[in-house]
Amino acid sequence: MEEEKYFVAAYLRLSKDDEDMDGSIKSESNSISSQREIVRSFIRERDDMELFDIYVDDGYSGANFDRPEFRRMMADIEAGDVNCVIVKDLSRFGRDYIEAGRLIQKTFPAFHVRFIAVTDNFDSQTADYHTRSLVLPVKNFINDSYCRDISQKVKSSQKIKWEQGKYIGSFTVYGYRKSEKDKNKLCQDAYAADIVRKIFAWKMEGMSASAISQRLNDLGVLSPLEYKRSHGEKISAHFRTSVAAKWSPVAVKRILTNEIYTGVMVQGRYEKINYKVKKFREKPKEDWVRVEGTHEAIVSREDFDIVQELLKVGTRAKAGTEHAHLFAGLLFCADCKAKMFRRVNRYKDTTNVYFVCSTRSKSEGCSRHSIPEDELKQVVFQTLQTYVSLFLDVCSQLEHVQMTEVNFEEVMRFDKELERLRREQDKYLDLRAGLYEDMKTGLISKADFTNFRAIYEKQYEEVQKSLENQQKMMRQLFRNGIASGMRLERFKEVMKLTELDRDTLLCFISRIEVYEDKKVYVEFRGKEEFGKMLVLQEYLKEKGGEA
Repeated sequence: MEEEKYFVAAYLRLSKDDEDMDGSIKSESNSISSQREIVRSFIRERDDMELFDIYVDDGYSGANFDRPEFRRMMADIEAGDVNCVIVKDLSRFGRDYIEAGRLIQKTFPAFHVRFIAVTDNFDSQTADYHTRSLVLPVKNFINDSYCRDISQKVKSSQKIKWEQGKYIGSFTVYGYRKSEKDKNKLCQDAYAADIVRKIFAWKMEGMSASAISQRLNDLGVLSPLEYKRSHGEKISAHFRTSVAAKWSPVAVKRILTNEIYTGVMVQGRYEKINYKVKKFREKPKEDWVRVEGTHEAIVSREDFDIVQELLKVGTRAKAGTEHAHLFAGLLFCADCKAKMFRRVNRYKDTTNVYFVCSTRSKSEGCSRHSIPEDELKQVVFQTLQTYVSLFLDVCSQLEHVQMTEVNFEEVMRFDKELERLRREQDKYLDLRAGLYEDMKTGLISKADFTNFRAIYEKQYEEVQKSLENQQKMMRQLFRNGIASGMRLERFKEVMKLTELDRDTLLCFISRIEVYEDKKVYVEFRGKEEFGKMLVLQEYLKEKGGEA
């Protein structure tokens, strides 16, 4: 009887899983060259075997079988070109014990393919029932467990670096580059950082993301992808064409919403579904790792927050214009809370510009709340100067006070807002405490007891958050001093202005509401902080009176 001839597929695999955890050189025993020599040596000693091809997946995890060379090998098996697969050991074949077992015990026999793992002394042709049903599954299971263990160690190592504020991404975000001295630290890329600042400035001027992307393309500014490629970074897109990638509204919005530009390192936003699948999912925001002050900010926190608010309400320029109007994103109806529309009426040589409620404009029930643009500018400007004047007056009264000389805990007890919140907390505690007695006496059912308790607990937690925020503001006031630095200078500049401009408007005002009788409500940024300054002023006056 003629001896069967085996046409061998030598399968070799190596991945980052096989590196030491500190990233040192891969173990030589598992290197591709070592695997190749072991398999070739095994074939040379057998007259019934001939090497058909060598299949190398270098840099691919054994957690799954979605590997290019493995797929090519399977195609050759299905075509009838290969009837024997040889690997160094079972772990080189794969670490998913269920799929590895299915391939070795089901798929390969179906194609009459012999499977050999040299150093594990496994040969499907000679393996007995004990080896097939016990030894093979156990070894595959151990390999799978190893893969899972490595995955957990990698995650743990990543989290430690995240919490230390170290950047561990392969590529940096547009506007930054990796430091030459420390690859885990970000430094500004002067050119790209300037483009980022322009993008934020244009958004604050009232430009939409679409208008910003169009301007960047018109100016010939390379998109983030093309800019990185121009600097030699090997980045591949999902759909690569010969046409250079352009700026898009999505790319602009991605920059406008990325907190990293404020000097805050945000990592750990995504996680693998499991160690066997390459797909990722976004984690809840509270699980992201945020570390402040890890690198130089490109935009201020104040400007970033203003842009986030503008993105929520949307600012779209009128057709034929590049910028939105002065009050875009800030002006609302005081009654229905809808945005106000800007209307321009032209009659002969006169032009009248005014704002009306958008709900009324659509005939959906609210009244017009009409107010002329010039009148609104004047009212808002006067209100702003009055607010700034009061702020500077408080600052002048407090600037001689050294915060270290003031008893922080005493001021906290003096704060009437904190006192009110504490009383509100006590109220919810009392209400929750009385629920059990109400249920015992039959005033409420067990279901009502459960529902009300959940409501009171939620309200208690909300008040607790408000308390913590109030206390945090006061601590910052003590730590940073009275309106320290740049912010105080910007307040002083307002008093020199002769008319309202958008930069000033966005810097100081977060919302404007118009009532039917043309009364205007202006909500200022940092009003809580200013409120704490007034508390401190009142406390010092009372303390001085006692003295």
